[in-house]
Amino acid sequence: MSLVNRLLGQNLATKILGVLVAFLLLALAAIGLTLYSSWKLEGVAAAINDAGSLRMRSWKIAHDAAVLPLDGIGRDARLGVLERDLADVERVQSGLEHGDPVRPLFIPRDRGIPADMARVSQTWQRKMRPLVEQVMEANDPNVFRESTLALETATRDYVTTIDAMVKKMEEVFTEHTTVLRSYQVALLALAVIGTVVLMRFFFVAVIRPVDALQRGMQRMQGEDFAVRVAVLTNDEFGDLSRGFNRMADHLQGLYATLEQRVADKTRSLADKNRELSILYEISRLLREPVGIEELSRGFLDHVCRTFEADAASVRLFDADSDKLYITTQQGLDADFVETEAILACGDCLCGTAMLGDVPVISDTDGAQTARTRETCQRAGFATVSAIPVNHNKRALGIFNLYFRRSVDISEDDRLVLQSLGQHLGMAIENVRLLSREKEMAVSEERNLIARELHDSIAQGLAFLNLQVQMLEDALEHKDTAETDEVLDMIRRGIQESYDDVRELLGHFRARLPEQDLAAALRQAVERFSAQSGVSGNFTAHGEAPPLPVEIGTQVLYIAQEALSNVRKHAQAGYVQVDLWRDTDGLRLSIRDDGVGFDTGPRHAIDGAEHIGLHIMGERAARIGGELAVRSKKGQGTEVALTVTGHDDEEKSAA
Repeated sequence: MSLVNRLLGQNLATKILGVLVAFLLLALAAIGLTLYSSWKLEGVAAAINDAGSLRMRSWKIAHDAAVLPLDGIGRDARLGVLERDLADVERVQSGLEHGDPVRPLFIPRDRGIPADMARVSQTWQRKMRPLVEQVMEANDPNVFRESTLALETATRDYVTTIDAMVKKMEEVFTEHTTVLRSYQVALLALAVIGTVVLMRFFFVAVIRPVDALQRGMQRMQGEDFAVRVAVLTNDEFGDLSRGFNRMADHLQGLYATLEQRVADKTRSLADKNRELSILYEISRLLREPVGIEELSRGFLDHVCRTFEADAASVRLFDADSDKLYITTQQGLDADFVETEAILACGDCLCGTAMLGDVPVISDTDGAQTARTRETCQRAGFATVSAIPVNHNKRALGIFNLYFRRSVDISEDDRLVLQSLGQHLGMAIENVRLLSREKEMAVSEERNLIARELHDSIAQGLAFLNLQVQMLEDALEHKDTAETDEVLDMIRRGIQESYDDVRELLGHFRARLPEQDLAAALRQAVERFSAQSGVSGNFTAHGEAPPLPVEIGTQVLYIAQEALSNVRKHAQAGYVQVDLWRDTDGLRLSIRDDGVGFDTGPRHAIDGAEHIGLHIMGERAARIGGELAVRSKKGQGTEVALTVTGHDDEEKSAA
């Protein structure tokens, strides 16, 4: 207790620090001894385990050597197993001899255990390993039998030496365990003594002062702001007592104005909550996939209800005419809409707000210098606001709020309205971009369809036109044989054009099953075989996440076009379609055993010689893929499509 009494004369930080450091040093010493003993136990345990494994490995080597065939195809495999087992034994022996502090693993250095380990290694090197190698090299059955018997005897001696060493290590392990328990008992006693001393110290130095402060806090919680705490010491608790008294003085002075402060904060929080609510509702509304007019109508409905406006309108800007047009309105009469339907930007505050990119709030009872102010005043509106609608610093228009009463819009509400204008501008621009994207997609698909029609039906009709001219000539000369031949060619041309039309209709109607490209390709191959009589087979390899619809559709169209080329040109008897999928992308292969063709410059994909190949190349480029055509005359043709992995967003954009 003398140590505690001396410490109590110091300040609180020194008291606590001194006691904790003293007990920390004692605890570290006791824990260090315990950890050291535990570490030694772990090392001995690992050594016992590895030494025990040597016995099993040595008997396994002896058994595998005894059943080693003298010849045959299995001998090399058994020899490889023996060589690996020999290497494992030597690796374990080396670990026991040199130790491994990382595991940890080491053999005890007393009781002659290192000498035993040396005898184990010596027995292995001088007896076991030479006998195993002799068995592995033996070709004569008698020599093999004698060697295996000698190996069995040597193994028994080897295992006996290991057993003696393991027994000694177990005895050492037991001794270390006893020492560890002694350290643990001492640590337990230290914990009990230290707990008693610390409890006494903290009761005198901490608990009593804290209790006095706690009683003062309880009285203050009961709104007794006249309470004061006596300052008994000059340490930190003395400072706390003085600070408590100063706080009580301050609270006593603030209590009178507390209700007013709470009311102000409540109004501020209500305003912020209202702002967040309108921003959330408008953001949710503007994400809906609707047109500009419906989007604007819903926007005006929310804004009018939030700001209690009597009417509202959205005006979009036409840069070519430099005018604003009312596209959507709410609460305005027909005369007002007719008068305000089209406005030049310089005619009123609406143009000022849009060009200046700042909200403009105006009372209509001011100077009557603008036509719009007169119109608003005649309609009975006392206050009009014009808030710019923009996106990426580009003016798209404005929206107006009309009030029949005079309204003072705060600066915070102006910022909210300006933010709403930016949200509306972003939504309008997104609708416009989506519309343009759809138009471009339709245009691109129409171009591809036109080229497919040109490659099939247009060429067939040109052929039929030529045959009709030849038929007229044959009829004019009354050449019956020529007439019959031309009629037969016309009949075959019509049938081929009919087949082309059916095939194109099948292509245009083809729809990719929900996120299942493999099923769509299998169906296309089956339909191709049924229509053309060419045997076809489809195989899918690997797995991967579902593809975006755009990529799957284009891959399906490429496969259909390739199969159409096989039917028209390849004269093939068999077609193999393979699809490989993994996380890096996909690869599609269509191979036939047809007549093939020359893939020189005249038939390059980007050229005009073969419209079908050109269309497939365009579709592949559209999804960021690469198309390769490999063919030789008389050796068939392969069309290969490779699409590497991209983000879904990039694929869709492609």
